Amino acid sequence: MEKRYFRKYSSCLGRDMEFNVYGWSGKPCLVFPCQNGRFYDWEGFGMMDTLQDYLDNGQLQLFCVDTIDGETLSDTSGNPYDRIRLHEAWYNYVMEEVIPEARQINQTGRRFLTTGFSMGAYHAANFFFRRPDVFDSVIALSGVYDTYDMYGGYMDEVVYRNDPCASLSNLSPDHPYMDLFRKDRIIICVGQGAWEDMLLAGTRRLEQVLRSKGIEAWIDYWGYDVNHDWPWWKKQIRYFLPHVLDF
Repeated sequence: MEKRYFRKYSSCLGRDMEFNVYGWSGKPCLVFPCQNGRFYDWEGFGMMDTLQDYLDNGQLQLFCVDTIDGETLSDTSGNPYDRIRLHEAWYNYVMEEVIPEARQINQTGRRFLTTGFSMGAYHAANFFFRRPDVFDSVIALSGVYDTYDMYGGYMDEVVYRNDPCASLSNLSPDHPYMDLFRKDRIIICVGQGAWEDMLLAGTRRLEQVLRSKGIEAWIDYWGYDVNHDWPWWKKQIRYFLPHVLDF
């Protein structure tokens, strides 16, 4: 399996940022770690072994980025006004700095898949729903898709942009993104076992919003034995991945 490491200064964030690339070609996939995780967590938890055949045969190329969750979503002691604006700067870093470089590395010209688990699922869904011109598919596992608990109910125009349930609820039927959403592949999955209660409620809320807008999505609820943990996410990603690789 081919692996490359990148560390570069981000003008959006005013600091060095890191990411890893796994695989040599194929469907480009932007990967977000779990809450407060790091860009190397997928490798550390054995996900690259789980996906090695796709990476080795040129079907999939993963771009695993860092977040700054500890300064934004997780820092509940901080001012939500400042936290969400730092989060938006990080969003701009990914879109304006990582994505263009990923395109140059990948060289296929294809739109991106994005994925993540837990808080990574929120990030993946947020990027997908904000920019379906860049992303044509999302696999979000065990996520919450609104910002109420992240910012203590605080809402302004920047939080709104980063709250998929809120922003999608008010999307007009003639918005140009609606056609893209209806053609794209949206996969949202959650278990019903240990530590999945809040994520189950979040998934149901997003499902209601998507249905109200006529946006087709595969919302999959796995069994009561399916816990919020890596062994299940590995099984789920293997199950869902074949449904998006041909995009």
